[in-house]
Amino acid sequence: MSVPGFEVPLHRSLTEPILLAGAPRGVAIVNGTIAAALGLGLRLWLAGLLVWIIGHSVAVFAAKRDPQFMDVLGRHLRHRGWLSC
Repeated sequence: MSVPGFEVPLHRSLTEPILLAGAPRGVAIVNGTIAAALGLGLRLWLAGLLVWIIGHSVAVFAAKRDPQFMDVLGRHLRHRGWLSC
């Protein structure tokens, strides 16, 4: 089926999204930054901890269902007005 010389091994790490503790990398960084700003900057330790725990839990839950949910969400928000029924 394959032509000799035109096969390239594709490693699994090249096709999977980059996750940080189960959440997409960008979401985890933004969530941690906001939680740190609340906890350290405003000295609202409990609020910062709650924001981090809830935000990270939601991101992990969404990433388990669809690892590229942020791309899908961005596309949905961008095309929402043109695709209304």
